[in-house]
Amino acid sequence: MTNSIPIKTPLLDAVIEQLKAGDKVRISGILYTARDAAHKRLVNLIDQGKELPFDIKNQIIYYTGPSPALPGTPIGSCGPTTSYRMDKYTPLLLSLGLKATIGKGNRSEEVLEAMKKYKAVYFVATGGAAALLAQSVKRMEVVAYEDLGAEAIRKLEVENFPAIVANDIYGNDLYKEGVLAYSKIDISQ
Repeated sequence: MTNSIPIKTPLLDAVIEQLKAGDKVRISGILYTARDAAHKRLVNLIDQGKELPFDIKNQIIYYTGPSPALPGTPIGSCGPTTSYRMDKYTPLLLSLGLKATIGKGNRSEEVLEAMKKYKAVYFVATGGAAALLAQSVKRMEVVAYEDLGAEAIRKLEVENFPAIVANDIYGNDLYKEGVLAYSKIDISQ
C-alpha cells in the first residue's frame, strides 16, 4: 500500500487524532481477534463484573476467524468478517478503552457515535485477500475460548498489516463519502 501511515499498537489518542477516513495505514504490533461468539462471552464477563481475558485498553480487535495454519506458518488465511454483526457489543467495549476495530462493511449509527465519544477508529481490511493479510502475521497464540475453534480469541503479532481508516473520531465515514463522490461522476460521456 503506497503512501500509507505506519502505526504501532497499543494505539494512543495522539495517533488516533491524526487519522482521517480514507487514510491508508500499516499496523505493527498486537491485534486481538474476536467474532460474534467471543464478543458475547466478553460482554457476559463485563456484565458479571469479571476480568476480561486480555487488557482491552488501547487495543485493536480484528474481526476474523482464521483458517488452520499450514506447516511452518503462524496462521492460515485470515480475512475480515462483516463488522455489523459485532455492532451490538462494540459501544460497550469502546467505553472500556478499545481504540479500534478491523473488519469489512458499514457500522451502525450507535457505533459511529461511540467512536466519536470514546476516540476510536474503524479500519477496513480488503475482503478476498485473506492469504495476503496472513503474511503480515508473525506470531499467533490463542488467549481465550479455545473451544470456539476459529472464533477463539487470538493474539496476533503483526508487521505492516494493511488497512484503511473507514471511520475516524471526527465523524467522517469513507462509505458515505465514497458513495457521494461517485454519485457526482458524469458517466454519460
